[in-house]
Amino acid sequence: MPLWSGRFTGNMNPTAWDLNTSLPFDQRLAAQDVRGSVAWAGALLGAGVLTPDEHAQLTDGLQTIATEFAENTFTFHESDEDIHTAVERRLGELIGPLAGKLHTGRSRNDQVATDFRLWMLEAIPQVDAALRALQTTLVQRAEADLGVIMPGYTHLQRAQPILLSHWWLSFFWPLQRDRERLGQLAARTAVLPLGCGALAGTAFPVDRAGLADALGFSIPAQGLRFIPAPNS
Repeated sequence: MPLWSGRFTGNMNPTAWDLNTSLPFDQRLAAQDVRGSVAWAGALLGAGVLTPDEHAQLTDGLQTIATEFAENTFTFHESDEDIHTAVERRLGELIGPLAGKLHTGRSRNDQVATDFRLWMLEAIPQVDAALRALQTTLVQRAEADLGVIMPGYTHLQRAQPILLSHWWLSFFWPLQRDRERLGQLAARTAVLPLGCGALAGTAFPVDRAGLADALGFSIPAQGLRFIPAPNS
């Protein structure tokens, strides 16, 4: 069943369903979605919304789902609109109606924004490592070609003699600036949306600083509509 189908008596037009479903794209966020939900369950426990037994059931169910994704045994259904509804549906299959309590105080807005930022915080170091490896190769080539002279061109004409090692290193420094920008991006990404709700926060006393620490963020987001709004 589509997430927003409560007011409708008929089924969604298949063309509209195909247009709106995002599962083919966002299923790559599976690990991040489960990780964020585990942290949120802990926050709900701390806020007194969940009992220790409920928290244990939710966490065990989520860990089972994480294992299924890791082992490529998770089965998607045609009714799964996106990765978030797929995880919620499977959690309900595993632990029953208690699964619905996990979304207490949480909006799809801050949930999705958190998933994206978790994915980015994992992807940025991988990109940085690839760039660093390329820089290492460029330095090795420069060292191997010390003393090799080549023509330097400007305006499609030979302008002056340059060293081939210097030419190799001309690619090193732009990559270094790219890595610096990635570092800046990581710092800006490490702002936690979870707990912002759909608009102006949640009515439950969740520990957002604790959530940020649990998920590897620097600080929780501040300000009305600071994070969730772009997802609305």
